[in-house]
Amino acid sequence: MDRSSLFNRRGFLKKSTLATMAGMLGTKIAFADRLPTGYLPLAFQEPGHAEPNPMLIKNKDLIVLNDKPWNVEPPAHLLDDAVTPADKMFIRNNGLIPESIDVANWKLTINGESVKAAKTYSLSDLKKKFKTYSYQLVLECAGNGRSGYAPQTAGNQWSDGAVSCAEWTGVRLKDILADVGLKDDAVYIGYFGKDLHISQDATKPVISRGVPIKKALEDETLVAWAMNGKDIPLTHGHPLRLVIGGWPASVSGKWLHTIAVRNKVHDGAKMTGKSYKVPINPVQPGVDPPEDQFRIIESMPVKSLITFPKTGAMVDLGQSISLRGHAWAGDRAVKTMQVSFDFGSTWQSCKLQSPKNRLAWQQWTAELKLPQKGYYEIWARAVDDAGVSQPMVMPQWNPEGYCNNACHRIAVKVV
Repeated sequence: MDRSSLFNRRGFLKKSTLATMAGMLGTKIAFADRLPTGYLPLAFQEPGHAEPNPMLIKNKDLIVLNDKPWNVEPPAHLLDDAVTPADKMFIRNNGLIPESIDVANWKLTINGESVKAAKTYSLSDLKKKFKTYSYQLVLECAGNGRSGYAPQTAGNQWSDGAVSCAEWTGVRLKDILADVGLKDDAVYIGYFGKDLHISQDATKPVISRGVPIKKALEDETLVAWAMNGKDIPLTHGHPLRLVIGGWPASVSGKWLHTIAVRNKVHDGAKMTGKSYKVPINPVQPGVDPPEDQFRIIESMPVKSLITFPKTGAMVDLGQSISLRGHAWAGDRAVKTMQVSFDFGSTWQSCKLQSPKNRLAWQQWTAELKLPQKGYYEIWARAVDDAGVSQPMVMPQWNPEGYCNNACHRIAVKVV
């Protein structure tokens, strides 16, 4: 579908286009007069990802964006669980999964300019020496929602499923660092994992990211060995993973073997250049500023998902629709949750639960009655505890396609 031919010079859908769309849908578009300028209804948007891969083991409904390295996401309706199970969790890899894991001899080394002396721990040491904690933590790929940006940006064209909230078990990083001893000049940490470069050249770095020391020392920052009460699956970092909720999932290093405590911003792979960075100041779509005009992404923006019903649902006129989903807001909490069925002209409040713990997502529910037969879109919008709301359609464009927190939408038809 040629998008430019659908709109008039003011960016509104042409009346002839609306009539054609209604004919294709077999019903009228409810509240069509309230469509935002330049917005193409969900039912006519091009899919932002590949078809499901029938060869994928465990859950054939997952969508494979790339297999070298593996980048896989679930459609939104598969994320309905309060705690994300392993077979419904997105996979974001920059390199190849380690071919062999020697759990008995696995070591974690803490080193760097800002430790008093480097120290190494076995998995047994970590489990015996430090108190164990469990937290439900949101991990979201910074590129989640990238397919919603126009003009399109480079990178995996994630839809909305590159997010999870599993329960992670391990020890607090701050307890390990206290045991090692930090110098006063510690400002950052950086991790190193056992993943292999896509070229299979062992000398080439894959990804080595990190966070400021303040984030590293939060209670919820874990060195984890278990997910949902079991050993972490190999795909998700077995046998040891750094887990840092609320920030881009790329700071939660898989197959963890070393954490360096730095006296400067960590400069590992994917910390330099424009990786996981956005412009300091807004830019026009299509403009790519110089590297020195970018900042590192830290806390992820407020966002929400509709996980039930599945987009494409058919509803009888007069039947109430029970909606549910999740909402999260990086380091913050979600304060209010709303849904709309008239393209954002009016909003209805939802019932919002408190998070299980800090940095976990929050479940929400709502009951809707749609007033007439036709095609509808249900939009979900969260507002965080600082009063920041999700944008209705598309947030500020950026050249790497990060942090798209536009309202999630599903299409339903009332018959």
